[in-house]
Amino acid sequence: MPTASLTVPGATLHFEVRGSGPVLLVSQSGEGDADRSTDLVAGLTDAYTVVTYDRRGLSRSRPDDPERGASLAEHAEDVHRLLAAVTDGPALMLGCSLGASIGLHVAARHPGQLSALIAHEPVTPRLLPPAERAGHEAELTGLQHHYRQHGLGPTLPEMARLLGIDLHGPTEDGLTPHPMDARRIANFDHFIRHDFGAVVQDTLDPEVLRGTTTRIVPAAGRCTPPEVFDRRCADALAELVDEPVRIFPGGHNGNLAHPRAYAHRLREVLAEAVRAV
Repeated sequence: MPTASLTVPGATLHFEVRGSGPVLLVSQSGEGDADRSTDLVAGLTDAYTVVTYDRRGLSRSRPDDPERGASLAEHAEDVHRLLAAVTDGPALMLGCSLGASIGLHVAARHPGQLSALIAHEPVTPRLLPPAERAGHEAELTGLQHHYRQHGLGPTLPEMARLLGIDLHGPTEDGLTPHPMDARRIANFDHFIRHDFGAVVQDTLDPEVLRGTTTRIVPAAGRCTPPEVFDRRCADALAELVDEPVRIFPGGHNGNLAHPRAYAHRLREVLAEAVRAV
């Protein structure tokens, strides 16, 4: 079953399954659909059954109402139903950025479904102290307004600044091209217009994460500046669940810029997490 679709309340999800071994769901960041995982998945399929998907509203995952966004809780329910469709047992999950925020909701709402969650720099302001949280939520809302006024081109550098992404940093050689084509532009549009709002309006109770049976492993990129929003969230999550932050190659988007090194490090962290469960 390399590619398939799944009907969920309010949408149809596109997903892909590759490899063999324990089930590992990869939930990408930002505008990333299943295709953005290609280079990372190539380094994992000999050891894992890797599930990737287009988040609701992106590419081939079609919401019934295209003008309605989804909450993070609804995104988590999509993951819950997707995992139930591909496996009867607990799965592993890598969540990157927004994908990590979704994973935290799955761990809180369906803890028995995930044995371990690698949460790479979750964009979850609710993990932070109230004043800091409010400041970052205002920044995200401001980016939405900036996008509506100025479009995608001028907004991308501002988004990179907020998340500590080096748009011109080094990458591995031979990566699959992902040009800024019409589909990717549409995915960015949905991400900024709808998923930014979902982050600002998040309902996650961080205290629930202290008691979940899911092993939550905070992660961050080696090149992500320590003071930026997403790294601060990773540090706060580490304190909350009493786990050290595991360091991965690259920065916030190390899974995309350094997929081979990232896959190698992910295998190490997953093996450690499974031994501890």
